[in-house]
Amino acid sequence: MGPSNLQKWSAELLGTFWLTFGGCGSAVLAAAFPELGIGFAGVSLAFGLTVLTGAYAFGPISGGHFNPAVSVGLALGGRFRAAELPGYVIAQVLGAVAAAGVLYLIVTGKPGAEVGGFATNGYGEHSPGGYGLWAALLIEVVLTAVFLLVILGATAKRAAAGFGGLAIGLCLTLIHLVSIPVTNTSVNPARSTGPALFGPSIALDQLWLFWVAPIVGAAIGALIWRTLLADYDD
Repeated sequence: MGPSNLQKWSAELLGTFWLTFGGCGSAVLAAAFPELGIGFAGVSLAFGLTVLTGAYAFGPISGGHFNPAVSVGLALGGRFRAAELPGYVIAQVLGAVAAAGVLYLIVTGKPGAEVGGFATNGYGEHSPGGYGLWAALLIEVVLTAVFLLVILGATAKRAAAGFGGLAIGLCLTLIHLVSIPVTNTSVNPARSTGPALFGPSIALDQLWLFWVAPIVGAAIGALIWRTLLADYDD
């Protein structure tokens, strides 16, 4: 007998909490102090480590999605039942919102604290490098498509057993190294939603892109997999 729905939802909530708290926390807390020296590379590694550790901790229970776009992509790729999508997405969003709420309480827990961008995602004036809408849309679509392909490949039946979490975590690290200057990196609608609720208002105004682009990218990745690589999954 496999895990119950409640166990799967709990694993997804906890995993997404950890991803959002660990990744965004490194950006909001540690990266705010240049003398600590973690910079973009440290934040990128933090996001990768949260997925890597979460995949091994919670993956055996829920599959370790921690991302609505990944859940959609896996459903389209034939690896996940579409009927389970609503429960997963709700759990993921709740986990990200809870993590952002706890992080907000910590960040504001000292005199004169300023929330700043609060690790939110954005384009135009809200992009770390000033990149516009189309650049943000394109990089989020492309990188989420690649992320989905890596997930499908690393967890295929013929893939080396036990190494999927490592490949997926390192892929997310690389994704952040590429795209933090453009959008502050989303590729995950839940991760974007949590901080947006506590950050500057412009983050909520631009949140739509960080739902649309990752889901479109995941769908493209799933289509590429099913069209060109599905035999590898047999």
